[in-house]
Amino acid sequence: MLGTILPEGLSVVETREEAPEATLYPEEAAVVARAVHKRRAEFATVRHCARRAMAELGLPPAPLLPGERGAPRWPGGVVGSMTHCAGYRAAVVGLASRFRSVGVDAEPHDTLPEGVLDMIALPAERERHTALCHDRPEVHWDRLLFSAKESVYKAWFPLTGRWLDFSEADIVVEPGTGPTGSFAVRLLVPGHTTSGEALTGFSGRWRVEAGVVCTAIAVPAPARSKPPVPRRGPSSAAPTTPPQP
Repeated sequence: MLGTILPEGLSVVETREEAPEATLYPEEAAVVARAVHKRRAEFATVRHCARRAMAELGLPPAPLLPGERGAPRWPGGVVGSMTHCAGYRAAVVGLASRFRSVGVDAEPHDTLPEGVLDMIALPAERERHTALCHDRPEVHWDRLLFSAKESVYKAWFPLTGRWLDFSEADIVVEPGTGPTGSFAVRLLVPGHTTSGEALTGFSGRWRVEAGVVCTAIAVPAPARSKPPVPRRGPSSAAPTTPPQP
């Protein structure tokens, strides 16, 4: 699913089942030592996906520990995102030389619990949600919006190191014509990356398939400017006579 809505250059590994062969580094196992079996299995399987995705990029395996606010700590030079929900696990990995950040989320394709939409959606988003439900009632747009806001945060946090509330991003979902569409994100708070560039929004894509809705945002690395080509001038011209001893 995610592989169809993310750009080339990112490695995506997905699974619908737990990976019995998944193993954890000791420091990872310590994180979920007291968790129930379901949580440990999710934790291990999604990291198994992540290490497979890293291997596809020629990267060695490494422990992936939760960092600040639970965001995974990736090895240097690597960006990535992991997600899991009932019946689905996935990890996306890319090289920092090509991508600044990536955020993905998967949710069951079902209606949100009562009251949750009002908690996460701005008034304008609720109006658009009503219109989407009228035009394409087969899609659970409330759950898709929730997933998109999760992907926004996952893309935002590595760039800024700051919390972002549901109410601080306005998302316009484009319905598309099939199981795939796009969305545009306008950030409602001043945002700057840790390196100082202004951050005003994102663009993303979504897909619904087999009972799961996925959303994804990939932020490309800035294009590197080519070094100027030196021009031969009078000061750099080759001498016409050999140097004197």
